[in-house]
Amino acid sequence: MAERSDTPETNTPPQPLLEDEQLDRLDDFLDSDQVGEDALDLISAHGFLVALAVAPSELPPTQWLEELFQGEPRYADDAERDEIITLLTLLRDNAVAVLEQGGLPELPFELTLGGEPAEETPIGDWCAGFMEGVFSDESAWFQDDEEAAATLLLPFMLLSGLFDDEPDMAELAKDQERQESLVVQLPELVLDLYLHYRVPPETPKPKPRKKTPSKGKKR
Repeated sequence: MAERSDTPETNTPPQPLLEDEQLDRLDDFLDSDQVGEDALDLISAHGFLVALAVAPSELPPTQWLEELFQGEPRYADDAERDEIITLLTLLRDNAVAVLEQGGLPELPFELTLGGEPAEETPIGDWCAGFMEGVFSDESAWFQDDEEAAATLLLPFMLLSGLFDDEPDMAELAKDQERQESLVVQLPELVLDLYLHYRVPPETPKPKPRKKTPSKGKKR
């Protein structure tokens, strides 16, 4: 199992979760008329599936596929259905494998906002998809340590733009420099969340007992 570390490995580059042609295939399908208007696009689906990889509990495929597609896609045939579901499952499973080794997932965008509001960029779409993954089983994410989970999820919430109607979040959203700094850290923040749910917190080592002088001996 991955070990908790205060300093993430910087020599190992982030690992892609699918090959480029596999991402292109998913992109084409999710952007087609075969899925409903409310289905997640590739960027949002990527965030959603990474959230499922991080999640403290596993959802049944029927549930997360329903949430991702918001209905049943119009597959051409059973072969296409199997192909698409296999690719989606592989993306999630590859994310688990990378995180389990203490690695960083490669995200499908440049890690910069370029001066744009986060919610108008692929970064905002990805974080919104990630939060959809959290919402799909919200109680499991917060049940053990609500405060720690909220702190670790704050960057994803902020960058998603889904909470801009909350005064505190709207205030944070004005700080472009802070947001840029969070964007650069997104792969590490994903790993931090994964470790939070997998690695027990370190407990202080017990202090050694003081030796007491044996009876009859002078101090």
